[in-house]
Amino acid sequence: MVEIDIISVQPRMFEGFLSESIVARAVKKGICRVNVIDLREYGIGRWKKTDDRPYGGGPGMLMRCEPWFAAVEPLLPARVVMTSPAGRRFTQKDAAELSREERVVFMCGHYEGFDARVETLATDVFSVGDFVLTGGEIPAAAMVDAVVRLIPGALGAGPAATADESFGSSGMLEPPQYTHPPSFRGMDVPEVLLSGDHRRIEAWKRRAALERTRRIRPDLAKGGTPC
Repeated sequence: MVEIDIISVQPRMFEGFLSESIVARAVKKGICRVNVIDLREYGIGRWKKTDDRPYGGGPGMLMRCEPWFAAVEPLLPARVVMTSPAGRRFTQKDAAELSREERVVFMCGHYEGFDARVETLATDVFSVGDFVLTGGEIPAAAMVDAVVRLIPGALGAGPAATADESFGSSGMLEPPQYTHPPSFRGMDVPEVLLSGDHRRIEAWKRRAALERTRRIRPDLAKGGTPC
């Protein structure tokens, strides 16, 4: 079982996410356990303060050290992920690595970010894209979803469900896929997919995947890093 802890000042943001879809089913199966921790439980003083003004001036507030150390240290040893737009881009490879860990802790940033000393708690600092959000809850939810679906037993089809996905072993995007009806508004399913000839179908999928990758993500087609 993979133990996943999410620490946030907005814990209610995860209520719907954790009660639906693959993550909820994985928890019900006993494949993983997801604990949401309110950082304010470790806040300072009567008002459970978790933030303060930055030294040296500047806009906004920074998350203080003390609540984070108090919340994270009891959960160690663990893989500790800090969410930050200044982090390394989170990839499918990272999701696969985290899915094999016994415990993963997600630290959700907020306000103007963390006091720099909090980063000493993190084993990984990840970003989900070159943009800034109001908090780390959405990135943490996205990463948890990416991790949980790769834990063995989470998906009904088993390993085959993720074997040929985008950013998988081939390093390319998935080819286009089709289902019923065979023709819709002048758009037809490629004839080869209706042929029943598995050798031709696999060859078509490889060509289509390469063409799609070159068109949409040429960096992957050239051997770049998925991101």
